[in-house]
Amino acid sequence: MSANSLPAVTAAAAQYPIEAFADFADFQAKAVRWVQDAANRGAELLVFPEYGAMELASLLPACEQGDLVAQLQGLQPWRDAFVETWRELAREHGVTLLAPSLPWRLDDGRFVNRAWLCGPDGDLGHQDKQVMTRFENDEWGVDAGHGLRVFDTPAGRLGVLICYDSEFPLLARALVDAGADILLVPSCTDTEAGFQRVRLSAQARAIEQQVAIVHSPTVGEAPWSPAVDINIGRAGVYTPCDHGFPPDGVLSQAQDARPGWQFARLDLAGIRALRDHGQVNNHADWSLQDACLAAGVSQESCT
Repeated sequence: MSANSLPAVTAAAAQYPIEAFADFADFQAKAVRWVQDAANRGAELLVFPEYGAMELASLLPACEQGDLVAQLQGLQPWRDAFVETWRELAREHGVTLLAPSLPWRLDDGRFVNRAWLCGPDGDLGHQDKQVMTRFENDEWGVDAGHGLRVFDTPAGRLGVLICYDSEFPLLARALVDAGADILLVPSCTDTEAGFQRVRLSAQARAIEQQVAIVHSPTVGEAPWSPAVDINIGRAGVYTPCDHGFPPDGVLSQAQDARPGWQFARLDLAGIRALRDHGQVNNHADWSLQDACLAAGVSQESCT
């Protein structure tokens, strides 16, 4: 797709609270409210956070809510209805939507952290988290998935880097080299430091790859859940720091922890054009970096 044919897209990043439900219908009602609100305000691309689905664990018996392993197992009977809820909302409102991720049991019994992408015509597929945190690996038993995907959608070509994945430049590079124009970063962090690592990494990836980033975090407290008991983050939409875009690369960012949406209009053609006419050529100069490293000389000596 040429730069001139790329769409301009109104993106909405959810600053999404983990809440307790009385029944599954309560969850569905919340999903309806959130999607309707964003769609009514013109959003075409909606991004929900990592592990937002863990609020369904509030429907489990109290003895399972407080058990990390029991939560994983207990969520599985709801997973198909959970995904179908988001699929139907994407179809109904004609939007492209990254649903909150959830632990997904594979046929071999392992669990991965899976986010489903839904479009106006239904399911577009899923992305599994690639690199697991210490908590996921050492305490929770959620394993890494395998393989990245680029999704062709009405909102452009999308890639997904789930939380910690955003902190690894080569994952972003692979997605952009495969044609992604927007990278979606759903996250779930329980400290200010964790949030800042993801935020700063997202901004770095936008600069390095000259690409747009939409970052959606969980917020609030869920004391009944040992997995998502504390949630700290601020939603944002980031761009390269270059011609026609904010000098700090922040197109939109929440200023406090209140639940809600952050909206931004993304000029995808303008962002891709930076790769040919920007003040700098970060994306193209990646090959220079590789050449310097392969030659065993410093970047300073090579420039």
